[in-house]
Amino acid sequence: VQLQASGGGLVQAGGSLRLSCAASGRNPSSYAMGWFRQAPGKEREFVAAIKWGGGSTLYADSVKGRFTISRDDDKNTVYLQMNSLKPEDTAVYYCAASTWSEFLQRNPVMIYWGQGTLVTVSS
Repeated sequence: VQLQASGGGLVQAGGSLRLSCAASGRNPSSYAMGWFRQAPGKEREFVAAIKWGGGSTLYADSVKGRFTISRDDDKNTVYLQMNSLKPEDTAVYYCAASTWSEFLQRNPVMIYWGQGTLVTVSS
């Protein structure tokens, strides 16, 4: 499975961005999809995840109520709508695929990773 992330950029605090992650290859819909981010000097952290088909979602506390993850099954694409962005949301955002049960773990292990897309939020 190949994952292609896009949609990053520079935005002012309070603004919005939408990230996309296009999945291709063998049976991408077999996997749950998610987003992680890594800020400068910090470890990579979980942001959000979604199951294919059932649509169950999971969010980090830091983004609940501001970010929304969704998917388009026909396009094998997952989106991350980010609203009310804050400077602390500045990071490289990565999409990833794994089993849903793995996303529920404290330190989930991903099977596939996409390349990162940089989000910069200015104050």
